[in-house]
Amino acid sequence: MSSVTVRVPAKVNVQLSVGPLREDSYHDLVNVFHAVSIFDEVVAKESESITVRVNGKWSDQVPVDDSNLAIRAARALAKHAGRTYGADLVINKDIPVAGGMAGGSADAAGALVACNELWGLGLPLEDLMEIAGDLGSDVPFSLIGGTAVGTGRGEQLSELPTGGTFHWVFAPATGGLSTASVYAECDRLRQASGAEVPWPQLNDSLMEALGTGDAYALGSNLSNDLQAAALTLRPELGPTLDAGRQHGALGAIVSGSGPTCAFLAIDATHARDLAESLTATGAARTAVAAHGPVQGAVLI
Repeated sequence: MSSVTVRVPAKVNVQLSVGPLREDSYHDLVNVFHAVSIFDEVVAKESESITVRVNGKWSDQVPVDDSNLAIRAARALAKHAGRTYGADLVINKDIPVAGGMAGGSADAAGALVACNELWGLGLPLEDLMEIAGDLGSDVPFSLIGGTAVGTGRGEQLSELPTGGTFHWVFAPATGGLSTASVYAECDRLRQASGAEVPWPQLNDSLMEALGTGDAYALGSNLSNDLQAAALTLRPELGPTLDAGRQHGALGAIVSGSGPTCAFLAIDATHARDLAESLTATGAARTAVAAHGPVQGAVLI
């Protein structure tokens, strides 16, 4: 096979509970991932070495050197197989970069699936998940998609049943936010408050809303412990969230470490209207309607 194409989705965190800072500088998390219909495509072509090129939206913001997570994924897969392989990776980008929607992790997952097929390795999902967990906390979820809760650093996944389709609007902000800087700000704010940080717990009401497909209940239970830090670093996100609520969003939240804002809509029509209202009023530079849950990395 000379070329393989994999489609992989973005995610939104419908719950992101962050525990106290650990000695290894990580945090224990309860992280409820939800895959949504904004996709990158990763194309893997035969080559003598592992390289990457990026096309589409946000392409000028994606590194193409050894720091690119898709390159690291392909190299980790080759190392796991115990052989030297090559692949020319072409990423067709539609997921915002450094936007809290796991775009880099999605590309890494896409590279794992694409190179596994291109190189004829035939490795099972369990092996790919193990490699993914070493690459980053969000990469394993990008492989499976759907809705799942991640614990530990977020990489220990349990799939969650979802009783229906949820409709969303995403408003990417100009410029990104580094995950590390948002976590550091979260720690700073907590230390300054002096309050004890509770151990993260899964929200039972959120679980019930997901299981029954109740968008109204889900909207009222969205939560993100990183949101205060993201708003401190990017105060302009506050008015965007407020505007979404004023235009009827059932819930408004910063996605992951931000700065993308996520709005839960009633249905597909409401999502389209909400996206149009956010851009027409200038509350968001751009807004995209999407739905979830959707499948993770898949060959197309």
